[in-house]
Amino acid sequence: QVQVVESGGGLVQAGGSLRLSCAASGRTFRRYTTGWFRQAPGKERECVAAISWSGGDTYYGDSVKGRFTISRDNAKNTVYLQMNSLKPEDTAVYYCAADLSLTLAAVTSINPLDYDYWGQGTQVTVSS
Repeated sequence: QVQVVESGGGLVQAGGSLRLSCAASGRTFRRYTTGWFRQAPGKERECVAAISWSGGDTYYGDSVKGRFTISRDNAKNTVYLQMNSLKPEDTAVYYCAADLSLTLAAVTSINPLDYDYWGQGTQVTVSS
């Protein structure tokens, strides 16, 4: 079992950048497929990006391709989301989620229902 904690959210102007961090407890986190999701008021939770345990497989939502980059440092038990060229529509609570069964199945899922372990979220607000 792991616990994940997000950090790095805040208020930024359109066109700016933020880097979110997802720090996890537990030595086995390096084996977990990890995803970043976001949820804006009145909208469904959507996958922004996901990364396999090794970092060799990544996924990006269409709305963030070319602007966001997911990466991980397994030695630090941390997954990052670098967000550049931010837009007001990126405003949301951003969540980190992790799952081991996805690793075992060799699947980098974008479905939030596939992830067992979630952080509390960090607010990202982009002003126009």
